[in-house]
Parts: sequence; structure tokens; C-alpha cells
Amino acid sequence: MAYSYYLYYRVAPTQAQNCEARVLELFSALKQATGIAGRLLKKRSDPLLWMEVYENVRDDAKFELELEQATSQLAITQCLQEDSTRRVECFEA
Repeated sequence: MAYSYYLYYRVAPTQAQNCEARVLELFSALKQATGIAGRLLKKRSDPLLWMEVYENVRDDAKFELELEQATSQLAITQCLQEDSTRRVECFEA
């Protein structure tokens, strides 16, 4: 079974450039650790609402562990708007 992960959150306006660099580092770390390439989407009418997309994840436990570790190591949550969190949705294919 394969899974698709969708993570969405609001970025603080003053942190957008810094956050994008961190997310690209996150993608690189996850690709190296799991073989899964991520994509970053920004909402057309609300450019501070971002979504990370990871598809065709076969080892969900390893992916989730690597995602959590890399997110923490890169301090992604420091880029978020006040009172915002990264929300994770996972879908089965």
C-alpha cells in the first residue's frame, strides 16, 4: 500500500524566505533518507498558506520518523505564524 502525505500551515510574513530555504533542506534530507521527493505548494489567493506534498510513501513508519526528525532539526515550526501549527493528513492509494 502507498500513502500520500499533505502537510499545510501558515508561514509568518517575515519568515517566508527563510522558511522556503528550510523546506528545501527538508526535502533534500527526506529524499536522501527515504527516497521520497517532496513538493511545495503555495495557495494562489493566500501565498502564506503552504502545503508540502509527499506521494507514493510505502514505509509510512520510517517516513514519519524521518519527517519528524528533519522538521525538528531544521526548526521549521519557528517559521510559522503565531498560533499556527503544521497539520498532517495522510491518504491511502
